[in-house]
Amino acid sequence: MPLFEYSAMDSNGNPKKGKMEGSSEKDVAAKLKADGMFPTSVKPAGGGKKKKASDKAGAVKKQGAKKGGLGSIQIGPPPNINHKELVVLTRQMAILLDAGLPLIRSLRTLEKQAKSPGVKRVLGESADAVEGGSTFSEALAAHPKSFDKLYVNMVRAGEAAGAMEIILDRLALFKEKAARIAGKVKSAMIYPTVVLTIALSITVGLMLIIVPKFQKIFADLLGDKPLPGLTQFVIGISDAMQHNYIQIGFGLGSFFVGYVILSKFEKGRYFIDWAKYNAPLLGPIISKSSIGKFSRTLGTLMGSGVAVLNALQIVTETSGNEVVARGIRAVHDAVKEGEGMAVPLAATKIFPEMVISMIEVGEETGKLPEMLTKVADTYDEEVDNAVEGLTSMIEPIMIVGLAVVVGTIVIALFMPLISIVENMGG
Repeated sequence: MPLFEYSAMDSNGNPKKGKMEGSSEKDVAAKLKADGMFPTSVKPAGGGKKKKASDKAGAVKKQGAKKGGLGSIQIGPPPNINHKELVVLTRQMAILLDAGLPLIRSLRTLEKQAKSPGVKRVLGESADAVEGGSTFSEALAAHPKSFDKLYVNMVRAGEAAGAMEIILDRLALFKEKAARIAGKVKSAMIYPTVVLTIALSITVGLMLIIVPKFQKIFADLLGDKPLPGLTQFVIGISDAMQHNYIQIGFGLGSFFVGYVILSKFEKGRYFIDWAKYNAPLLGPIISKSSIGKFSRTLGTLMGSGVAVLNALQIVTETSGNEVVARGIRAVHDAVKEGEGMAVPLAATKIFPEMVISMIEVGEETGKLPEMLTKVADTYDEEVDNAVEGLTSMIEPIMIVGLAVVVGTIVIALFMPLISIVENMGG
């Protein structure tokens, strides 16, 4: 049988190299996995003389010249993988590794198939790093815009456990569910945003174009006669919008700039997220979505073998909500001192009693990751129901609101016309 050289990681995450007989690369990789090791490279032994270091350097330079045209100089923005591409890539990687392909060959296979330049470049650079002696997690950590800390730490846990394909499958499932929930919340906001935009456009058009024309008609036909109070109110708003549009634009611009500046600071982000968290209609959806994300992220990390303190730190950094992040920091500090999670979670006043109770049961039974996953599933379902309820409730509210605004303007304009017609009839 042919002889193959291999590089692998043992169950403790230590690199191993050696030679093994097998019918093919897949066969050798399967044998290594059966021995509790994670293969990163398998290639035929004695396939040719090793290149000198100078030859390798020259080959790298030539390859860089082909790809970028200027050797190692990179033109344009750094390579990046978006969320949708990452989900597909993770799922494909899990399938290839589960089929027995070594890590480097899996990366090269996906690199050849990739259509996106960003994906192709990231996979190529990751494969080069692994071939150069880096671990897979270290190679991914070099691309923080494509792979966040959650992703890198789960891959690191997969390397240590020798179960990379299982971890990648969990990651793909996690990313898919997170994208589905985020997509539902965004789609629920599309309808009210469109209706509100149309309502504002109609209102501004009436105030800046229609109302001034009626104002001239009233001045010509009624002279100095007083207008109805509602008509004077509408005309006053129209005059203010016509003569103070610079101030209004400056005020809106200042509000936007202030929001951006405020979001750059921790206290500012906390204030913004607190306002969102306690908003009348969106608040419950945001809070349930945040709790679901916290539970699923922490459960996935702990279920993959990441230490609880490290997992809590990653959840804090990836929560996306400063209110929740501040609460999790307090939990992290308490766990660091030797406490359980349930009591400090209850002290934050963010998480409902049901969540606290399930986490407490999970700690007592030693099945905290499973409990956190159940909590996440429950809250994902609640988010679905809340989004559907909000959509069905917002639709009539927006329609009635638009009718009230436009109707008020129309009534205000027709009230003087009625008196003009009556005077002409008299």
